[in-house]
Amino acid sequence: MRDFRYVRAADAPEAVALLAAEPGARLISGGTELVNLLKERIERPPLVVDISRVPLHGVVADADGLHLGALARMSDVAADPAVRIGYPAIAQALAASASPQLRNMATMGGNLLQRTRCPYFRAETDLPCNRRRPGSGCAAITGDHRDAAIFGAGPACVATHPSDLAVALAALDATVSVHGPQRERTVPLAELYRLPGDEPHRETVLDADEMIVGIDVPAGPLAATSCYLKVRERASYEFALVSAATAVRLVDGVIRDVRVALGGVAPKPWRLPDAERALIGMPVEPVAIRRAIEPAFRAAQPLRDNGFKVELAQRTIVRALTGGLS
Repeated sequence: MRDFRYVRAADAPEAVALLAAEPGARLISGGTELVNLLKERIERPPLVVDISRVPLHGVVADADGLHLGALARMSDVAADPAVRIGYPAIAQALAASASPQLRNMATMGGNLLQRTRCPYFRAETDLPCNRRRPGSGCAAITGDHRDAAIFGAGPACVATHPSDLAVALAALDATVSVHGPQRERTVPLAELYRLPGDEPHRETVLDADEMIVGIDVPAGPLAATSCYLKVRERASYEFALVSAATAVRLVDGVIRDVRVALGGVAPKPWRLPDAERALIGMPVEPVAIRRAIEPAFRAAQPLRDNGFKVELAQRTIVRALTGGLS
Protein backbone atom coordinates (compact mmCIF):
# COMPACT_ATOMS: atom_id res chain seq x y z
CA MET A 1 0.00 0.00 0.00
CA ARG A 2 1.35 3.41 -0.96
CA ASP A 3 1.17 6.47 1.26
CA PHE A 4 -1.70 8.87 0.69
CA ARG A 5 -3.13 12.02 2.22
CA TYR A 6 -6.37 11.79 4.20
CA VAL A 7 -9.08 14.47 4.53
CA ARG A 8 -12.52 14.25 6.17
CA ALA A 9 -15.24 16.12 4.29
CA ALA A 10 -18.11 17.79 6.14
CA ASP A 11 -20.59 17.76 3.26
CA ALA A 12 -21.04 16.70 -0.37
CA PRO A 13 -19.88 20.03 -1.93
CA GLU A 14 -16.62 19.84 0.01
CA ALA A 15 -16.12 16.20 -0.99
CA VAL A 16 -16.55 16.81 -4.72
CA ALA A 17 -14.41 19.95 -4.53
CA LEU A 18 -11.61 17.84 -3.08
CA LEU A 19 -12.07 15.25 -5.85
CA ALA A 20 -11.93 17.98 -8.48
CA ALA A 21 -8.78 19.51 -7.00
CA GLU A 22 -6.81 16.25 -6.77
CA PRO A 23 -6.88 13.96 -9.83
CA GLY A 24 -6.96 10.33 -8.73
CA ALA A 25 -8.50 11.06 -5.33
CA ARG A 26 -10.96 8.47 -3.96
CA LEU A 27 -13.89 8.56 -1.53
CA ILE A 28 -14.18 6.31 1.50
CA SER A 29 -16.98 5.69 4.01
CA GLY A 30 -17.43 2.13 5.26
CA GLY A 31 -14.15 1.13 3.62
CA THR A 32 -15.26 -2.41 2.84
CA GLU A 33 -14.18 -2.04 -0.80
CA LEU A 34 -11.51 0.66 -1.01
CA VAL A 35 -9.37 -0.78 1.78
CA ASN A 36 -9.09 -4.07 -0.12
CA LEU A 37 -8.28 -2.26 -3.36
CA LEU A 38 -5.55 -0.30 -1.57
CA LYS A 39 -4.03 -3.42 -0.03
CA GLU A 40 -4.14 -5.20 -3.39
CA ARG A 41 -2.49 -2.16 -5.03
CA ILE A 42 -5.30 -1.90 -7.53
CA GLU A 43 -6.04 1.63 -6.31
CA ARG A 44 -3.16 4.01 -5.55
CA PRO A 45 -4.81 7.36 -4.83
CA PRO A 46 -2.81 10.41 -3.75
CA LEU A 47 -5.76 11.49 -1.57
CA VAL A 48 -8.52 9.63 0.28
CA VAL A 49 -11.58 11.71 1.16
CA ASP A 50 -13.57 10.42 4.15
CA ILE A 51 -17.30 11.07 3.63
CA SER A 52 -18.56 8.94 6.52
CA ARG A 53 -19.87 12.02 8.39
CA VAL A 54 -21.59 13.60 5.40
CA PRO A 55 -25.35 13.66 6.26
CA LEU A 56 -26.57 11.19 3.63
CA HIS A 57 -27.80 8.35 5.84
CA GLY A 58 -31.57 8.68 5.51
CA VAL A 59 -34.09 5.92 4.73
CA VAL A 60 -37.47 7.49 3.88
CA ALA A 61 -40.54 5.89 2.33
CA ASP A 62 -43.44 8.12 1.25
CA ALA A 63 -46.21 8.20 -1.34
CA ASP A 64 -43.70 8.87 -4.13
CA GLY A 65 -41.42 5.99 -3.31
CA LEU A 66 -38.31 5.03 -1.39
CA HIS A 67 -35.55 7.59 -0.84
CA LEU A 68 -32.18 6.35 0.35
CA GLY A 69 -29.13 8.35 1.29
CA ALA A 70 -26.01 7.08 -0.42
CA LEU A 71 -24.36 6.54 2.97
CA ALA A 72 -27.21 4.58 4.52
CA ARG A 73 -25.82 1.32 5.84
CA MET A 74 -26.88 -1.82 4.02
CA SER A 75 -27.99 -3.49 7.25
CA ASP A 76 -30.15 -0.51 8.22
CA VAL A 77 -31.92 -0.47 4.86
CA ALA A 78 -32.45 -4.24 4.85
CA ALA A 79 -34.03 -4.13 8.33
CA ASP A 80 -36.32 -1.16 7.66
CA PRO A 81 -39.99 -2.30 7.81
CA ALA A 82 -41.01 -0.02 4.93
CA VAL A 83 -38.34 -1.58 2.71
CA ARG A 84 -39.15 -5.15 3.72
CA ILE A 85 -42.88 -4.68 3.05
CA GLY A 86 -42.97 -2.26 0.13
CA TYR A 87 -39.71 -3.15 -1.66
CA PRO A 88 -38.94 -6.78 -0.76
CA ALA A 89 -36.47 -7.33 -3.62
CA ILE A 90 -34.20 -4.65 -2.13
CA ALA A 91 -34.32 -6.20 1.35
CA GLN A 92 -33.70 -9.67 -0.10
CA ALA A 93 -30.77 -8.49 -2.23
CA LEU A 94 -29.15 -6.76 0.72
CA ALA A 95 -29.64 -9.78 2.98
CA ALA A 96 -27.95 -11.96 0.34
CA SER A 97 -24.93 -9.65 0.12
CA ALA A 98 -21.56 -10.14 1.81
CA SER A 99 -21.71 -10.95 5.55
CA PRO A 100 -23.51 -9.36 8.53
CA GLN A 101 -20.29 -7.69 9.65
CA LEU A 102 -19.72 -6.11 6.24
CA ARG A 103 -23.37 -5.08 5.87
CA ASN A 104 -23.05 -3.19 9.15
CA MET A 105 -20.31 -1.06 7.62
CA ALA A 106 -20.96 -0.97 3.87
CA THR A 107 -23.05 1.82 2.35
CA MET A 108 -25.65 1.79 -0.39
CA GLY A 109 -23.60 4.01 -2.70
CA GLY A 110 -20.43 2.07 -2.05
CA ASN A 111 -22.17 -1.19 -2.89
CA LEU A 112 -23.28 0.15 -6.25
CA LEU A 113 -19.74 1.26 -7.09
CA GLN A 114 -17.87 -1.87 -6.03
CA ARG A 115 -15.59 -3.33 -8.65
CA THR A 116 -15.61 -6.73 -10.31
CA ARG A 117 -14.53 -9.91 -8.56
CA CYS A 118 -12.91 -11.32 -11.70
CA PRO A 119 -9.88 -13.31 -10.47
CA TYR A 120 -7.62 -11.66 -13.03
CA PHE A 121 -8.60 -8.19 -11.85
CA ARG A 122 -8.05 -9.20 -8.21
CA ALA A 123 -4.92 -11.30 -8.81
CA GLU A 124 -1.90 -10.76 -6.54
CA THR A 125 0.42 -11.15 -9.54
CA ASP A 126 0.42 -8.98 -12.66
CA LEU A 127 -1.88 -10.78 -15.11
CA PRO A 128 -3.45 -9.39 -18.30
CA CYS A 129 -6.53 -7.36 -17.30
CA ASN A 130 -7.76 -4.35 -19.23
CA ARG A 131 -9.71 -3.05 -16.24
CA ARG A 132 -6.64 -3.03 -14.06
CA ARG A 133 -4.03 -2.19 -16.68
CA PRO A 134 -5.62 -0.80 -19.89
CA GLY A 135 -4.20 -2.36 -23.04
CA SER A 136 -2.84 -5.49 -21.35
CA GLY A 137 -5.58 -7.80 -22.64
CA CYS A 138 -8.20 -10.03 -20.98
CA ALA A 139 -6.76 -13.28 -19.66
CA ALA A 140 -10.21 -14.57 -18.69
CA ILE A 141 -11.31 -15.08 -22.30
CA THR A 142 -9.01 -18.08 -22.73
CA GLY A 143 -8.43 -18.78 -19.04
CA ASP A 144 -10.73 -19.19 -16.04
CA HIS A 145 -14.06 -17.72 -17.14
CA ARG A 146 -16.67 -19.88 -15.45
CA ASP A 147 -18.02 -16.79 -13.67
CA ALA A 148 -17.77 -14.52 -16.72
CA ALA A 149 -20.46 -12.64 -18.61
CA ILE A 150 -22.79 -14.09 -21.23
CA PHE A 151 -24.35 -10.72 -22.12
CA GLY A 152 -22.78 -7.34 -22.86
CA ALA A 153 -19.13 -8.42 -22.82
CA GLY A 154 -16.58 -8.08 -25.60
CA PRO A 155 -13.01 -8.88 -26.60
CA ALA A 156 -11.66 -6.32 -24.13
CA CYS A 157 -13.36 -7.69 -21.00
CA VAL A 158 -15.78 -10.43 -19.92
CA ALA A 159 -16.05 -9.54 -16.22
CA THR A 160 -19.40 -9.32 -14.44
CA HIS A 161 -20.66 -6.70 -12.02
CA PRO A 162 -20.87 -8.10 -8.47
CA SER A 163 -23.62 -6.04 -6.80
CA ASP A 164 -26.82 -7.81 -5.71
CA LEU A 165 -28.41 -4.49 -4.80
CA ALA A 166 -27.89 -3.04 -8.28
CA VAL A 167 -29.88 -5.89 -9.85
CA ALA A 168 -32.87 -5.29 -7.57
CA LEU A 169 -32.73 -1.54 -8.18
CA ALA A 170 -32.53 -2.05 -11.95
CA ALA A 171 -35.70 -4.14 -11.89
CA LEU A 172 -37.49 -1.44 -9.88
CA ASP A 173 -36.57 1.43 -12.25
CA ALA A 174 -34.50 3.18 -9.59
CA THR A 175 -32.51 6.35 -10.19
CA VAL A 176 -29.38 7.70 -8.51
CA SER A 177 -28.78 11.34 -7.63
CA VAL A 178 -25.28 12.50 -8.50
CA HIS A 179 -23.49 15.59 -7.19
CA GLY A 180 -20.52 17.22 -8.91
CA PRO A 181 -18.74 20.57 -8.54
CA GLN A 182 -20.52 22.05 -11.54
CA ARG A 183 -23.86 20.25 -11.63
CA GLU A 184 -26.35 17.91 -10.00
CA ARG A 185 -28.03 15.24 -12.10
CA THR A 186 -30.20 12.15 -11.95
CA VAL A 187 -29.10 8.94 -13.65
CA PRO A 188 -31.32 5.89 -14.18
CA LEU A 189 -29.70 2.97 -12.38
CA ALA A 190 -29.77 0.95 -15.60
CA GLU A 191 -27.66 3.65 -17.28
CA LEU A 192 -25.14 4.12 -14.46
CA TYR A 193 -22.82 1.37 -15.70
CA ARG A 194 -20.86 1.29 -18.95
CA LEU A 195 -20.29 -1.78 -21.10
CA PRO A 196 -16.58 -2.53 -21.68
CA GLY A 197 -16.24 -1.34 -25.29
CA ASP A 198 -12.79 0.10 -25.91
CA GLU A 199 -12.43 1.45 -22.36
CA PRO A 200 -13.23 -1.35 -19.92
CA HIS A 201 -11.47 0.50 -17.10
CA ARG A 202 -14.26 3.13 -17.23
CA GLU A 203 -16.99 1.23 -15.42
CA THR A 204 -19.61 3.94 -14.80
CA VAL A 205 -20.82 7.16 -16.40
CA LEU A 206 -19.69 9.16 -13.36
CA ASP A 207 -17.01 11.78 -13.83
CA ALA A 208 -13.96 11.55 -11.58
CA ASP A 209 -15.22 14.48 -9.47
CA GLU A 210 -18.80 13.22 -9.00
CA MET A 211 -20.34 11.24 -6.16
CA ILE A 212 -23.65 9.45 -5.64
CA VAL A 213 -25.68 11.22 -2.94
CA GLY A 214 -28.99 9.34 -3.08
CA ILE A 215 -31.09 6.55 -4.55
CA ASP A 216 -34.78 6.86 -5.39
CA VAL A 217 -37.16 3.99 -6.14
CA PRO A 218 -40.68 4.75 -7.41
CA ALA A 219 -43.62 3.44 -5.42
CA GLY A 220 -46.23 1.16 -6.90
CA PRO A 221 -47.66 -2.35 -6.98
CA LEU A 222 -44.66 -3.68 -8.89
CA ALA A 223 -42.30 -2.80 -6.07
CA ALA A 224 -44.49 -4.49 -3.46
CA THR A 225 -44.54 -7.79 -5.39
CA SER A 226 -40.85 -7.80 -6.24
CA CYS A 227 -38.46 -10.66 -5.53
CA TYR A 228 -34.70 -11.20 -5.60
CA LEU A 229 -33.25 -14.68 -5.95
CA LYS A 230 -29.53 -15.43 -5.85
CA VAL A 231 -27.89 -18.66 -6.97
CA ARG A 232 -24.39 -19.19 -5.58
CA GLU A 233 -22.03 -22.03 -4.81
CA ARG A 234 -22.24 -21.70 -1.04
CA ALA A 235 -24.95 -20.43 1.26
CA SER A 236 -23.34 -17.21 2.46
CA TYR A 237 -20.62 -14.67 1.72
CA GLU A 238 -20.46 -15.59 -1.95
CA PHE A 239 -21.07 -13.67 -5.14
CA ALA A 240 -23.79 -14.77 -7.54
CA LEU A 241 -23.29 -17.25 -10.32
CA VAL A 242 -26.66 -15.95 -11.52
CA SER A 243 -29.31 -13.85 -9.81
CA ALA A 244 -32.70 -12.52 -10.84
CA ALA A 245 -34.84 -9.63 -9.66
CA THR A 246 -38.45 -9.60 -10.76
CA ALA A 247 -41.46 -7.39 -10.16
CA VAL A 248 -44.89 -8.28 -11.50
CA ARG A 249 -48.49 -7.04 -11.52
CA LEU A 250 -51.22 -9.64 -11.99
CA VAL A 251 -54.84 -9.23 -13.03
CA ASP A 252 -56.98 -12.36 -12.66
CA GLY A 253 -53.87 -14.54 -12.57
CA VAL A 254 -52.43 -13.05 -15.77
CA ILE A 255 -49.27 -10.93 -16.00
CA ARG A 256 -50.15 -7.35 -16.94
CA ASP A 257 -46.85 -5.64 -16.10
CA VAL A 258 -43.45 -7.10 -15.27
CA ARG A 259 -39.78 -6.25 -14.81
CA VAL A 260 -36.90 -8.72 -15.07
CA ALA A 261 -33.22 -8.05 -14.34
CA LEU A 262 -30.34 -10.48 -14.09
CA GLY A 263 -27.09 -10.42 -12.14
CA GLY A 264 -23.91 -12.43 -12.57
CA VAL A 265 -24.33 -12.51 -16.34
CA ALA A 266 -23.08 -9.12 -17.59
CA PRO A 267 -20.82 -6.15 -16.78
CA LYS A 268 -23.93 -4.41 -15.41
CA PRO A 269 -27.38 -5.41 -14.13
CA TRP A 270 -28.98 -6.88 -17.23
CA ARG A 271 -32.60 -6.00 -17.96
CA LEU A 272 -34.48 -8.26 -20.37
CA PRO A 273 -37.03 -6.00 -22.16
CA ASP A 274 -37.81 -8.63 -24.79
CA ALA A 275 -38.67 -11.13 -22.08
CA GLU A 276 -40.75 -8.54 -20.25
CA ARG A 277 -42.82 -7.88 -23.37
CA ALA A 278 -43.23 -11.60 -24.06
CA LEU A 279 -44.51 -12.23 -20.53
CA ILE A 280 -47.42 -9.78 -20.81
CA GLY A 281 -50.65 -11.77 -20.96
CA MET A 282 -49.05 -14.98 -19.72
CA PRO A 283 -50.30 -16.96 -16.72
CA VAL A 284 -47.92 -17.38 -13.80
CA GLU A 285 -47.12 -20.95 -14.72
CA PRO A 286 -43.52 -22.22 -14.92
CA VAL A 287 -43.69 -23.87 -18.36
CA ALA A 288 -45.44 -20.86 -19.93
CA ILE A 289 -42.95 -18.44 -18.37
CA ARG A 290 -39.99 -20.50 -19.54
CA ARG A 291 -41.24 -20.59 -23.13
CA ALA A 292 -41.89 -16.84 -23.11
CA ILE A 293 -38.41 -15.86 -21.92
CA GLU A 294 -36.29 -18.32 -23.93
CA PRO A 295 -36.07 -16.13 -27.10
CA ALA A 296 -34.51 -13.31 -25.05
CA PHE A 297 -31.47 -15.55 -24.50
CA ARG A 298 -30.65 -15.88 -28.20
CA ALA A 299 -28.42 -12.83 -27.75
CA ALA A 300 -26.34 -14.60 -25.09
CA GLN A 301 -22.70 -15.25 -26.04
CA PRO A 302 -21.30 -17.73 -23.54
CA LEU A 303 -17.67 -18.76 -23.53
CA ARG A 304 -16.23 -22.25 -23.37
CA ASP A 305 -16.99 -22.90 -19.70
CA ASN A 306 -19.93 -20.69 -18.74
CA GLY A 307 -22.69 -21.79 -21.11
CA PHE A 308 -24.51 -23.31 -18.13
CA LYS A 309 -25.50 -19.76 -17.16
CA VAL A 310 -28.05 -19.61 -19.98
CA GLU A 311 -30.07 -22.48 -18.54
CA LEU A 312 -29.46 -21.38 -14.96
CA ALA A 313 -30.60 -17.83 -15.64
CA GLN A 314 -33.86 -19.01 -17.21
CA ARG A 315 -34.61 -21.29 -14.29
CA THR A 316 -33.79 -18.51 -11.83
CA ILE A 317 -36.21 -16.11 -13.52
CA VAL A 318 -38.99 -18.71 -13.36
CA ARG A 319 -38.34 -19.34 -9.67
CA ALA A 320 -38.19 -15.63 -8.85
CA LEU A 321 -41.43 -14.87 -10.70
CA THR A 322 -43.40 -17.73 -9.21
CA GLY A 323 -41.82 -17.53 -5.78
CA GLY A 324 -42.30 -13.80 -5.46
CA LEU A 325 -46.07 -14.27 -5.69
CA SER A 326 -46.39 -17.13 -3.25
